[in-house]
Amino acid sequence: MSRCRATLQELEMFAAIAQHLSFRKAAEERNVTPSSLSHAMRHFEERLGVRLLTRTTRKVALTEAGERFLQRIQPALADLSQAVDELNDWREDPRGVLRISMPRSAEALFFQSLILPFIQRYPEITLEIDSNDALVDIVASGFDAGVRYGDVLAQDMIAVPFGHPMRALAVASPSFLNQCGIPQSPADLLHFPCIERRFPSGRRYRWEFWQEGRKQEVAVKGSLVLDNNERILQAACAGLGIAFLHQDAVNNALASGELIEILAEHTQVEEGFWLYYPSRKYVSAPLRHFIDWIKNKDNQ
Repeated sequence: MSRCRATLQELEMFAAIAQHLSFRKAAEERNVTPSSLSHAMRHFEERLGVRLLTRTTRKVALTEAGERFLQRIQPALADLSQAVDELNDWREDPRGVLRISMPRSAEALFFQSLILPFIQRYPEITLEIDSNDALVDIVASGFDAGVRYGDVLAQDMIAVPFGHPMRALAVASPSFLNQCGIPQSPADLLHFPCIERRFPSGRRYRWEFWQEGRKQEVAVKGSLVLDNNERILQAACAGLGIAFLHQDAVNNALASGELIEILAEHTQVEEGFWLYYPSRKYVSAPLRHFIDWIKNKDNQ
């Protein structure tokens, strides 16, 4: 009786389906159609003579044999991927795909200064950025790394500073301040229309100030609630309320006089974003180069 041999392509195909439990997502990852992937998987199972997946109209699940098979092949696939990636150390320009999840605000703040120059320096690296303000499980979602504030990072992640420390400040247009007056303390903001920021979870951001050496959070209110910093900036310039944004995001508007900073004595430079990734022994060449890139930029 002849033994059934599986190709590397078939093993990678099965691992992708098992990871996503979705033919559509696995097909997108492998750049094929879901129907062709389903057909190839069925042919693979027929050759093996073992059902690895159970399929219904609503979901895909692993059989007991499929779970055991996945556990056996995952370390081998990881070793093969690592072996191929280590060849990057012998290339002048590293290659590969780097997938990063980051908030839209971080992407907007550092796209010009960090991200674009990295791509220009390493054109053989394909950088995929998912700009998403929701808290993402980067391991389960297949990302190499993520960017977030330090207070929301998981304990088992390695983190390095991403970009420089920043100051968030309260700003408003001259016309708004002429009409509504100027708040003299953070608590006064409760009596002024403010442009609120909503997170994907539905939670609204509490503005953070410092008073007499203590951090003070203010749950501002207003008739406009947005989830995009660029729109918040536009609304503030239009005189619709007081906004609270990173200094880099409002520098141009401050310089042109479209916006005026208020409560400056109650703000200070604080810890910024962090790039984080799983605490594995092996880090891919594209991620290693990106980590070195942001470290060098931070020291310049």
